Amino acid sequence: MNRLLIMTVGKTHSGKTTFANNLESILQQAVVIDQDNHAEFINKHYKKLRPKEGQNTLKFTVTNAIVEYATEQSNFDLILSNSNLNKPARSNVLRYFYDKGFKCIIVYFELPIEVLKERIEQSQRSKAIFRSASSFMEVLERQEKSKLDEPTKDEVDHLFVIKNQEEITEVIQKIKTISKLK
Repeated sequence: MNRLLIMTVGKTHSGKTTFANNLESILQQAVVIDQDNHAEFINKHYKKLRPKEGQNTLKFTVTNAIVEYATEQSNFDLILSNSNLNKPARSNVLRYFYDKGFKCIIVYFELPIEVLKERIEQSQRSKAIFRSASSFMEVLERQEKSKLDEPTKDEVDHLFVIKNQEEITEVIQKIKTISKLK
């Protein structure tokens, strides 16, 4: 049986988690793996173990353990919900899944910066995921300043780009069709 890996890519507040959760409810054989959940868990229960500087290797370790378990111990399609804006890191993740026989899909959220800022201003989202930022606006500003690697068609079997809210239903339907064909 072929399985799908659906990776969401985009800046903070672009709709990755909402999309992933909606897709999970439609694809009955899918599970969302969201790094924000892992960050919140670590910050609540294992704050002392977090690295003081550099990458949050503890969060990556937890995520990798869950991904490996879901890959090896289940038959679910996997929906990875995190920013995935760094191409080398994204390529490593995709290579892992291709080596396991998955078909890979990227859903790239390319919303205007004004929309993201407005969403952040209206957000009630918990800040319990933070380790080195003080706000979502700071996260967005960092993302704007850093070198971001937009996904390309040559990375995956299917690439969908969402530029506005109205495109979400159509993309979900296309992924649902792909899921039935696997």
